[in-house]
Amino acid sequence: MARVKYLQRSDVAGTHDALFDRLERERKVPTANIFRALAHAPDILDQFLSYANAIRASSISPKLRELAILTVGHCTGSEYEIAHHQSHGLKAGISPEQLKSIADFETSPLFDDEERAVMAVAKESTLKVDVSNATWQRVAVFLDERQLVELALNVAWYNSGVRIMGALGIELEEGYR
Repeated sequence: MARVKYLQRSDVAGTHDALFDRLERERKVPTANIFRALAHAPDILDQFLSYANAIRASSISPKLRELAILTVGHCTGSEYEIAHHQSHGLKAGISPEQLKSIADFETSPLFDDEERAVMAVAKESTLKVDVSNATWQRVAVFLDERQLVELALNVAWYNSGVRIMGALGIELEEGYR
């Protein structure tokens, strides 16, 4: 059970209409529970959305980005993150078979060396915080410095998301199971 009420537009009518307009314009409708919970801090949520949009616009391929995000989800056991990003992953080119094998990416023949290197950074950063030089060098063969920084930012951003969801007890919406 969520630890804060999921706000709706009617709960903040007249005070934060622009924020709900933005949520409906930029995100799926109906509004996801995480955003409805974060609406209790409207100014932060507004900046949260701006940062999220910047992260999603990175120069890393969408497939690699979603593999990193889903790796974070699997490493943290975040049902919410996994459920919300499987459809993004499929649209980005992750196969249904790969989706089922993300937890075993290190030994799965379904991933190439670049994909495994990106996922290894996501796993190590999530579980250990510090990424080893060996893991970093594996991914640096494939990504330029801008993309390496963007990968680190993506992994950190989605790690913060699972921690926010865990602290607030955010529940998966109907239809995602």
